[in-house]
Formats: sequence, C-alpha cells, structure tokens
Amino acid sequence: MQIGYKLTAEAFGPKELIRQAVLAEQAGFDFVEMSDHYHPWLEAQGHSPFTWSVLPAIAAKTERIGLVTGVTCPSVRYHPAIIAQAAATLAIVSDGRFTLGVGAGERLNEHVVGTGFPARRARHERLREALEIIRLLWQGGYRSYEGRHLQLEDARVFDLPDEDPVMAVAASGPESARIAAELGDGLFATEPDGDLVRTWQRLGGHGPAYAEIPLAWAPDEESAVAAVLEKSAFALTGWKVMAELPNPVNFEAAIASIGPEQVRRQFACGPDVKRHLQVAQKFADAGFDHLVTMNAGPDPDGFLDFFANELGVLLRAVTPAGA
Repeated sequence: MQIGYKLTAEAFGPKELIRQAVLAEQAGFDFVEMSDHYHPWLEAQGHSPFTWSVLPAIAAKTERIGLVTGVTCPSVRYHPAIIAQAAATLAIVSDGRFTLGVGAGERLNEHVVGTGFPARRARHERLREALEIIRLLWQGGYRSYEGRHLQLEDARVFDLPDEDPVMAVAASGPESARIAAELGDGLFATEPDGDLVRTWQRLGGHGPAYAEIPLAWAPDEESAVAAVLEKSAFALTGWKVMAELPNPVNFEAAIASIGPEQVRRQFACGPDVKRHLQVAQKFADAGFDHLVTMNAGPDPDGFLDFFANELGVLLRAVTPAGA
C-alpha cells in the first residue's frame, strides 16, 4: 500500500504548500498529490495557486517523494499539447517522480476561459482526444492530430524524459473507466467504489489505483467536524454537484443544509486511529492501492505528526478484507 498526502491548493498559499510537502517527505509519505484548480471550492478556503509552478518548486526541495496532479483537466482550460510539455518537463526535473493525474474537469475551473463547459458526453470525448494527443506527443517528433473537438498542428515536445510519466485517469462511472483502461496507466477516484475498480480492470485497466480518503485530524472530534464544515463540506455534495457548479458562491449555497452528522458519517474526525483506519479500509476493500490522506482538519502540522508517530505504519499495513 502506497500512502500519499493531499496538498489542498484551495486552502493554502504556494509557499505553505511547498513547506507541507517537505514535511510530508520527512513524515514518511510516499507521494504528495496536488489539485489543479483556478478557483477554490469555497470562499473560506481563500487560495488557488498555479499547480504547475508549485510542483517544480517541491521537486527542487525534496529528494524521494512522488509528485501527483490530482487531477488536471487537459482539454478545456489547457490544451493537451501544453500539458504534454509541462508533464514531460516536470518528469525530468523531478528525476522521474511525477505522475500525471488527469480528468474531465469541473465547471468551477474550466469555465473561466470563456469557451463553455461541455455536457458529460462531450467532456469524455474531449478527454479521450486530449489523452491521445498527449500520448502522441510523448512519442517524439513533429505530430499533428485532427479530432472532433481538439486539434494539433505540427507540434513537438523537444525535452522528453527517458520514460513517460505514469498517467492516472480519473473515473466515476463506466464511460470514464473505459477511457482510463484504454489510455491510462492507472485509475483515480474519490469514492470507495469497488464496482468502478472492477469495471476498469475488466476493460483492461492496470497500474496504480489512487483514491482520496476523507480524514480530519484534530485533538478532539468536535474541532475536526467544525473544520470540515467550514472549509471542506463541498466534498459531501457528491461528484454530480462538484462537477457542475461554476463558482464558490454556488457551493456555499449547496452546503447550507449539511450538518455535523453528515460529516461524521463520511470523514474520520478527531484523534482516534481506529476511526481513520476504518475509513481507509473501505477504499482498500474496493481495490485501491494508493491511498491519499485528504486531511480536512485545522492543523496540518498536527496531522503530519499524527501520521509519522501513530497512523502511518498502521495505514500502510491495511489490506483488503479477505486478502
């Protein structure tokens, strides 16, 4: 089991994210995963630095920890040619420690360039074309591509790593699982959905299976619950909502009725190691082997100490029930 630390780019500024990544390496995490947003989910979070500037700085300040985007949409706000180049460069400067997590995107981030945000079917079509373009450019040489949604004209990525970055594709259902199986090197998800993992595998998917596990460490349960309600309650709205709302104000409205009991049902809140392991176990049982600790608690340093001294060894030993 590989264990990652979520760098919550919507809740912290760039220098703080770099500092946390260095501490995560010292605490024993295998990788850090950083979201790629233009807006935060909620105004209370207050941040959203440019991921492709922060990750290279982390690479320069660390030695062994892996770097993952969780996830980048390479088909609306960015053209896939730009992501192909950016990922290749980051793979080189990190000495092969980079994994490119990609997905179909959320309206929250993609609408800002003024080209609209497609319906789900078109998003999946665009994602497939984008991944085909990235794969094409990583082969080297001058390349062109004519798709229904995306085009590439006589482009070449000059600096390519010795090995392509692993590309993990976010999926939430059968359509995106097929794209992940056919064009990806791994899977990315946010729910403990065993059917999704099995569908991906049945369609030929293989490689690392990443999932974010909802944790909120604090010295007491109530402080952890309060922190989730303040800055992370958006995660309780579900992917169909998270993909579609355009701005933080819309998410503020969507979470207005969420209360403490809903938080406790989904998040491991407080200092109880057993509760954190119970939440992680659901994802291990579903077939995920790269667990990302998404700490929504109020004290990142306290959580990193908690992981280093109590949780880490036990979390790494989690295996699927019956294995």
